Amino acid sequence: MQPAEWLEPYIRQCREELLLDPTAERAFGDFVVARSQALCRFAFLLCGDWHRAEDAVQTAFTKLYLRWDRLDAAGSMDAYVRRVVLTTVVDERRRGWSRREAPSAGVPDQGSVADPAGASTERLAILAALAQLAPRQRAVLVLRFWEDLAVEQVAAVLGCSEGTVKSQTARGLERLRLLLGGPMTTHAEEAV
Repeated sequence: MQPAEWLEPYIRQCREELLLDPTAERAFGDFVVARSQALCRFAFLLCGDWHRAEDAVQTAFTKLYLRWDRLDAAGSMDAYVRRVVLTTVVDERRRGWSRREAPSAGVPDQGSVADPAGASTERLAILAALAQLAPRQRAVLVLRFWEDLAVEQVAAVLGCSEGTVKSQTARGLERLRLLLGGPMTTHAEEAV
């Protein structure tokens, strides 16, 4: 028996176990289409690199596909995907090669892009400051203020207590204020 022949039944069984039924496949595709852009923005804010962000989102969607039936029944796909994106970005940062590679400050071929809000300089400064935060603080700030999640939801996504979310938010905002060199208010602070 050839090596490939004895593997055939196992390969066939694995393929059958991995495939979703057509309805679930369609629901998964709809979820991917609906959430791709938002998850890429979330991942970009965590890592500061569009290519790594897209890779993290692809990894998250692959892991979601493998668990779709279980998560679909529980209705917790969004939290699961955010958590996988976060851990993927953090895990990739721990690898040695990402420390050696640093993105350049300037893009070689820059096209002219109009900034309708006129806030591109401020946006770039905030993105650069976010990149200097600790991964946990960056994740908390992005989930709280970019994804607009409540403290309880952020705690569930990150798998930590609400107190940890609050303290990381306070420390992260304090650090951002220092990095940006000026006062910065949140929606909660503006309401007071």
